[in-house]
Amino acid sequence: MRLLTTILTVFLLALLPLAGAAQTTPSTTTPSETAPAAAQPGAGTPSGTAIPDYAAWNARADAIEAELEQPDITVERLDALRSEIVAFRTQFQDARNVNGPRIDSIRAQLDALGAPPEDPSTEAPEVAERRATLSAELATLQAPRVNAQEAFSRADALVRRIDTILRARQASTLMAVEPYPWNPANWLVAVSSLVDASTLVVQEFNNTLGSQLRLRQLRENLPVIIGLLAFGGFVLLRGRAWIEGFVLGLRSGRFGNRALNNSPKGQRLLGLILSVSQVIVPSLAVIALYIAANTSAMLGERGSELAVAIATAGIVYFIARWIGLWLFPSAGNLYSPLLLTEGQRTQGRVLVNLLGFFVGLHGIMLAAIGDDRAIPAAASVVAFPVIVLTAIALFRLGQLFIQHAKANAASEQDTAFKDRAIGLVGRAALMIALAAPVLAALGYRNAAEALIYPTLHSLVLFAVLLLLLRMLEDIYDLATKRPDDAPEPLLPALLGFVLAIASLPLFALIWGVRGTELSEFFSLLLEGFQIGETRIAPSALLVLILVFAIGYYVTRLLQGALGSAVLPKTKIDKGGQKAIISGTGYVGIFIAALIAISTAGIDLSGLAIVAGALSVGIGFGLQTIVSNFISGLILLIERPIAEGDWIEVGANMGVVKSISVRSTTIETFDRTDVIVPNTDLIAGSVTNWTRQNMTGRVIIPVGVAYGSDTRRVQQILQEIGDAQPLALLDPPPTVLFMDFGADALMFELRMIVSDVNFGMPVRTEIRHQIAERFAEEGIEIPFAQRDIWLRNPEVLRPDHTPEPKPVRRDDAQHLGQMRRDEIVSDSSDGSGDGGADGR
Repeated sequence: MRLLTTILTVFLLALLPLAGAAQTTPSTTTPSETAPAAAQPGAGTPSGTAIPDYAAWNARADAIEAELEQPDITVERLDALRSEIVAFRTQFQDARNVNGPRIDSIRAQLDALGAPPEDPSTEAPEVAERRATLSAELATLQAPRVNAQEAFSRADALVRRIDTILRARQASTLMAVEPYPWNPANWLVAVSSLVDASTLVVQEFNNTLGSQLRLRQLRENLPVIIGLLAFGGFVLLRGRAWIEGFVLGLRSGRFGNRALNNSPKGQRLLGLILSVSQVIVPSLAVIALYIAANTSAMLGERGSELAVAIATAGIVYFIARWIGLWLFPSAGNLYSPLLLTEGQRTQGRVLVNLLGFFVGLHGIMLAAIGDDRAIPAAASVVAFPVIVLTAIALFRLGQLFIQHAKANAASEQDTAFKDRAIGLVGRAALMIALAAPVLAALGYRNAAEALIYPTLHSLVLFAVLLLLLRMLEDIYDLATKRPDDAPEPLLPALLGFVLAIASLPLFALIWGVRGTELSEFFSLLLEGFQIGETRIAPSALLVLILVFAIGYYVTRLLQGALGSAVLPKTKIDKGGQKAIISGTGYVGIFIAALIAISTAGIDLSGLAIVAGALSVGIGFGLQTIVSNFISGLILLIERPIAEGDWIEVGANMGVVKSISVRSTTIETFDRTDVIVPNTDLIAGSVTNWTRQNMTGRVIIPVGVAYGSDTRRVQQILQEIGDAQPLALLDPPPTVLFMDFGADALMFELRMIVSDVNFGMPVRTEIRHQIAERFAEEGIEIPFAQRDIWLRNPEVLRPDHTPEPKPVRRDDAQHLGQMRRDEIVSDSSDGSGDGGADGR
């Protein structure tokens, strides 16, 4: 609330000259006027860097330390001292790098001389003298840097001490216990404070009525006052409703603008952008009314404070109203970032408006009783009911956020990070809404205010981030003409992530982090971190990325030029051209990385020990990848295979599609890609059908029936082979009588074709010609035949009667024994009739 009040006050004071009011500007002093001369970066040295006065700094530091020991030092004084010390520290930080190039040069010269021997007498006199001279000069050049480092350390320690004191003050303020607001004795104090404040405002107004100077100023500024009042009143009463209706109609597509209707996304984007006018225009009206009241010169000191609080409350209310219309749109056809029903959206708009009203009311109530000058009991009683009402509205708003998270989880939509964040915000709002009234009831009003009102400000910032994210998506869709059913693009998501990261300092300011602490954090961040003798800073990283990107782009341009303009004009085959282009890319990227590291000033020598220690473990863990990488380089340099070659590796056969440093892609004749590690191509057996030339042998076996004229068969096959246009004349096609087969006489037609890639079509065509010529010549192409011999064919006749099989003696005895066993088994039946069977 105080932050909004300060911003509004500065803005209004800047606008007061436009209204013709005479304003007085307080005199300000810059840190350079209050800091001693030692803190001024002066000239007078060739390098442009002043030599700090360390004696004056030490004296000033002693005085600051003594002042910090005083228990009644104010926060404003602490801030002033901190700014002064930071100016000193910046100067010492610059002085730490003085004589840097000369020191590096001397160190390089000492390194060139080598390490001093153990026995100095063994060293050459001129070398020893040169070493001593350089060492003395190095010590002289390093002395200012040592002094600057000592002064920098003391200044930095003082800054940290002041930060610790300020944080302790802030914590003690938050944990300060005020009188209980529910104690009836404190109610009388609050009522008395309100009555006194009202009496003071009325008294100030009566005093201004009796002042002739104030009345004359009122008469002089009356036209301006009337104009401001007319503008502010008209905008608040009529203009605001017109603007909201216009934006609503634009977002819902009710207007007949053909250019907009032809682009719904553009219309929606324009509506989102113009929706900001729902805040700007009413806020200008509120500011106009405030300027009119302040220009009238009829407000006293307390009246001016109350007017600022009322103007701030009006602006806060209109911001809340705009956020409510964005998060919970009134029309069902408008885009809503929350999955809620129409009734829930209506409830959300009411809750957001109430929150804006309660925040403004809180500021007005505290301004009415004097804010910081108010009695603690009165401030506790006045603020408690507003805090409770605000917490109730915040609790209900958090429930709506949770309802959105549940609806999103129950729907078929993917749960994005935004939806998870909305659910987390809702749960956090519930906990804070429960904790703030309890703290206020226990007398911790400052803690309750520091908990609930930053939460509301964070919700506003979160809603603005959602709006900006939606605008980025719409802008991307318009620029790329992306259809609605297309997958979510990556670029808007990355921009949203960057936007969320950039908003973190604003969230930190909202939650009480001081601006000086943020500047300190960014200073440390920009300073970087130390690894051995190497300092890595964000600026160096940016230079590294920029230079490498330029080198990478130049490498790609060079590859494109080689592939399109240079190599096609040479006699190098296609595979060699691809190898040269790939090798150029690898070498160019490696050189770009080296140049980027060198340009950024990153010294990798300090990482040599760490790299050596890690190389052993990396070697064992990545030995397969390294082996494939080296094999890929060998393939690119030696080129046993090239892109477009027809190769056979194990059970895989196909055409080489691409060769990378780790693997090679083979496209089989089934149009599938097989990824083969490069190690298999180097260490294993590979058949390359088309490496040296495109010629290859084609063999067509054929069999003829026994009894055929073998000479005629050979002549026919020879004629067919000689007539094949792809067959080479040297060596010519040949026909061989191979064998006497089980079913046929076996011949082979062998020929060398000029392009082995056409081997299958040649075989097909020759087989067609063989079948045609053999049919014309009456030569039979046999098929497999077998003779089946039946041992007893008479059993297949229908009138066949099988002869009885003679019974052998042993079989008859066995049959008789079986009969007796059956009789005994039947007679032993337990039915009781066994005796009758013996008749």
